[in-house]
Amino acid sequence: MRQTNTAPRNNKLKPSSNLIMNGSVRVRVIRTLLAIQNGQSLASVLDPLLNSLHDGDKGFAHALLLTTLRQWHALARLLDTLADNPIDEVEVRTTIQVGLVQLLYLEVADHAAIHETVEAAKEIEFSHATGLINAILRKVAKNPSKFRKKCDKKHSLPNWLAYQLKQDWSEQYDELTQGLRHAAPMFLRVNSAVSSVEDYQQVLDGAEIDADIVELTTGFNLPNASDTAIATTLSTKGLRLHQSTAVNALPDFAFGVASVQDMHAQLAAPIINKALMAKIRADKSNTDIDSEANNNELHILDACAAPGGKLAHWLELISANNESSLFHVKQDDAEETPVITDIKVTAIDNEAPRIERIRENLQRLNLSQHDLQQAEKSVALNIVCADATRWQHGKNKKAATNEPVFDAILLDSPCTATGVIRRHPDISILRTEEDVEQTALLQADILHNLWPQLKAGGYLLYVTCSILKQENALQMQDFISHHNDAVAIEFTEDCSWGIAQAIGRQCLPIDSESGDGFYYALLHKTMA
Repeated sequence: MRQTNTAPRNNKLKPSSNLIMNGSVRVRVIRTLLAIQNGQSLASVLDPLLNSLHDGDKGFAHALLLTTLRQWHALARLLDTLADNPIDEVEVRTTIQVGLVQLLYLEVADHAAIHETVEAAKEIEFSHATGLINAILRKVAKNPSKFRKKCDKKHSLPNWLAYQLKQDWSEQYDELTQGLRHAAPMFLRVNSAVSSVEDYQQVLDGAEIDADIVELTTGFNLPNASDTAIATTLSTKGLRLHQSTAVNALPDFAFGVASVQDMHAQLAAPIINKALMAKIRADKSNTDIDSEANNNELHILDACAAPGGKLAHWLELISANNESSLFHVKQDDAEETPVITDIKVTAIDNEAPRIERIRENLQRLNLSQHDLQQAEKSVALNIVCADATRWQHGKNKKAATNEPVFDAILLDSPCTATGVIRRHPDISILRTEEDVEQTALLQADILHNLWPQLKAGGYLLYVTCSILKQENALQMQDFISHHNDAVAIEFTEDCSWGIAQAIGRQCLPIDSESGDGFYYALLHKTMA
């Protein structure tokens, strides 16, 4: 999935410059926050910040930075009520907000929070504001519970986003906007090709890492060979850690036994895999299908694949020696020999560094091309750096038409990533209202380019980590209205996750134990 990354439109910010990591911990956090306001992502500045600090300071710096970002807009509104006159200098506002977080959320001693924040202002050469900073922080320190309540009363989102969420999710609005202010739980996906969720939970227990098994049920109606709907269910299991843990502390993580992946993100590969199984059965049963469709080869596509979590999950399912493997799909009365012997997997993303991330993740999970080859079955993996709005399989960039090649497509679509604000709180600063419209247009371009490359009878799973309907259900409704051969597969009441939409289902990041905000829609391409 590729997120849009647009700098905020704020004329009072200085042009971006290289991030300078020196001075006190608070100074480094302030400079990091200024870099984010100038358009740099949290992902690009977090490691430079932490790597510049001694081990004993990293925990405090991480908490100070992430908490400030999560409460950013609420703190800004509180600050406006505390100052007698508007504070226009972004460096001064940022410094005060860092001080407020220490007093209201991190329980830093008053004298330390105030003194060190004032000193930080001097270090960044804003000594002229130290009196103002000192006065505001001292006022808050006299009654922190009062100001904490004021800060927590409403949302901590930009007003345009809060308004849109109110329009899209009026019934869930209060829970949703409050839920986005908190940290998300850490989930693990266990590599089913080498272990089970139950076995790895025991391994974690031996390492004194507490984790609960989370099981999600997905129900949908898939057409069979006679185009009648068949009720289908599948179960997806993952692990939710009681406390977030560094990956290097997870047993056998380096050997590919487990991956960090949100629980709702873990739904993607099983859904498209199950749908593809239905297509295989339909192809083998339908005597009207031509001989080429009846061969033993499958071709599948993961579009916008980086960093590769969903791709890896799909490859794990393919490689597992159980009922999830596409090599094991057969008719009820068929012999035990697999009906599929060759699977071609194509993965595309449009940025070279992200392609490298895919390769690194697959290598750790022992899912590289070499690892996938086995004597009795073949998986050919091709990773391509390409623009999904124009890329066409097997053709040059100037080709005017594309042809059906793929049996299934997993489109982890670019989006504004509003569903993962808990994990990436910088999104609420970086995103703008204009980004939503631009992203929806990009999504439509990708869909219109990829759909002709899907074979009749095939499936496309559309996934976003957005909670905005314009990027999700409304996008799907518009797409289907322009494609007569696109039919939305109905998710049934058997689903234990998400909220039913006109098309697809929407997960919302509301409570502290649930997954992130993901949207799923499964489309079937009819024979007509």
